[in-house]
Parts: sequence; structure tokens; C-alpha cells
Amino acid sequence: MRVLMISKALVAGTSQRKLEELAKCPGVELTLVTPPYWQSDDGSKLVLERLYTSGYQMIVTPMRLNGNFHLHYYPRLGKIMRSVRPEIVHIDEEPYNLATFHAMWLANKHKAKALFFTWQNLYRDYPPPFRYMELYNYRHASAALAGNRDAAEVLKRKGYTGPISIIPQFGFDTNIYQRTEPRKPRAPGDPFTLGFIGRLKDNKGLDLLIEALAELPEYCRVVFIGNGPMKEQLAQQATRLNVAQRVIFKGGLPTYEIPGEMQQLDALVLPSVTRPNWIEQFGRVLPEAMACETPVIGSSSGEIPHVIGDAGLVFQEGNVQELTARIRQLLDDPQLYTQLATKGRQRVLDNFTQEQIARQTYKVYQQMLS
Repeated sequence: MRVLMISKALVAGTSQRKLEELAKCPGVELTLVTPPYWQSDDGSKLVLERLYTSGYQMIVTPMRLNGNFHLHYYPRLGKIMRSVRPEIVHIDEEPYNLATFHAMWLANKHKAKALFFTWQNLYRDYPPPFRYMELYNYRHASAALAGNRDAAEVLKRKGYTGPISIIPQFGFDTNIYQRTEPRKPRAPGDPFTLGFIGRLKDNKGLDLLIEALAELPEYCRVVFIGNGPMKEQLAQQATRLNVAQRVIFKGGLPTYEIPGEMQQLDALVLPSVTRPNWIEQFGRVLPEAMACETPVIGSSSGEIPHVIGDAGLVFQEGNVQELTARIRQLLDDPQLYTQLATKGRQRVLDNFTQEQIARQTYKVYQQMLS
């Protein structure tokens, strides 16, 4: 089967392992269309990383309106489709986006079957022309992939009647995300490093983490890895609460440096807070840290509790007292800490590897062509 995948997310090198696994599936001839970079909403460029490129063809092509989540598209996609002649077009985008509509229209024109992907776990009524594009994509898609259970329910409520498979967008490479050196035993008073990795945004609840830090022993500290609009506000809060010397901002890092950084953390915290227009869709950093045997603490927002399962700690979103208590559990109970480190990696091996995601996606392809 000739498969054409269209994905801006695959500028990230660590995610490309999924394509190598897909390309190993029987009969798959895989071609990726991806841009040379993606313009992030903070002005930075996520430049294409070529880390896993074996077994499939990568076509790097210009993107029109790069950085515009809803309106970007690939002007040369029609020419690429004529060359590749795909049987399946895998559109790694939300159904209400122009990129999806454009690719779906071309797939229909070239008599290829198409599927789209969605993380959208909140019901939203989109204005024209996005609602028209969404309905067109629902009518013409042969299948849909939903990254979580709530997203699948939203699709049904919005009128999509085709087959839906609940499969996360990407799995995790447990050869990359693993502990490469044994963790050194902590002596009393040794630094205990809590970490957050991702965009520094209001909906991530990062002010709660600094507020909790002020209630924790002096040997505790917080490391933020990532950029975003909340950095200055968080720095000011840390100063106001007299913990500035215990808060470190490392900025954004290449994806290939993240596994090493995760191993330096004693715990990873994802304190996301649901907003009227947003709820946590998955929380990729959680399985990444779990695979590195770094215990995780997450809020109750959206999909987080389902991702963590019994292999980490969950607190009621927005509740700083509960967050502080969960951190103290890790500080005070070395046996629990060790158990969660072990269970976390096993949960990823059982549920979230790139190989498993690729196999599940391949089954969808087979069903589309049957």
C-alpha cells in the first residue's frame, strides 16, 4: 500500500521513529510530506530535525502561511500526489484546518482514501469557513484517528459517522527515553529537583508549582525547560515568595536533549488547569518521563489521569495543597518513589511505544483498503 503522510509535527526528530516502524509493516510504501520548519506562536522556529529517516521517503516542501495553525497548507501538495499516487493519504491535522481540507480534496480528486487526526477534546462550533471545511472532511474521510477518548466523543457529537480509532498521535521510543545511568541514592538534605518541560503558558498551572515550592523544604527546587509568555510572571512570583534562588529557567532545548534532562529530574510535574476553551489532551511529557524512570505528578485535567494510571500521582487540578502533599509523598516515602519509577517505565512499555502506535495505525490502513 502506498501511504502519503502529511505532518508538520514530524519536524521533531524523535517523533520520526514512528515512521520507521510504519515502514516495516508488510507492504507499506511510505512517503512523508513535512515543512522545513514550523513557526511557533512565540516567534521561534522549530527547524526540521532528521533523526529517523530509514525505510521511507521524506519530502520537505514549503508551507504557505507557516505558523497559522488553522490556515497553513502546502501549495505543492497536488504535484506531490501526482508523483506518489497514494492509495492512502494520512492527514496528521485537525479536521477543521485548511491543510486537512486541501489534502482531503486532493485525495478525493486522485481517488485515494484519506484519514485525519484529532486531539480536540472540547466541543466547539466553528464559524465559516472552518465549519464548512470540517463537514467536508467528515463526509469524505474513510477513517479518523482520535488521540483520546473525549476527542472521539466530540467527533461523534459533531456529526462524523465513520470509523474512529483511539490512537495517540505518536508513541515513545523507549530506547531514547530510558535511564542510561542508575539514579544515585539521595542522602538527607540532597537537592530534590522538580521539573516542568513544555510551553510556559497560563493553562499549564505553573504558578501552582512555584506556590507549592514555597511550602517545601529548602533543598527542593524547580527547573522549567521551555519558553513562553509566563516566564516573566513566574520569575516575579518566585521573587515575591522568596524562592527565586530555587527556580531555574533553562529555556527551550532541542528534542534530542530532553531525555537527558528528564533523567536529571527527581520528579516531573504537569499541573495543567482546565480553561473554558482548553483541557489537557494527553501530556506527552508524562510518558517520556515515565520511560526514563522519573516519577510523575499530574493534575486531574483531561486525559492526564488516564495517561498516568497507577504509575504516578494525581492531584485535583488547581489545588496547591494537594500538589504539595503529592510532592511530600515522594520526599517522605523512598519505597513509593522506587515503585513509581519502575511502574512508570513498565506502563509506557505496555501502552505507549512507537512500535505499538505504528501497529495500531497499520491496522487502520488495512481496514481502509479492505
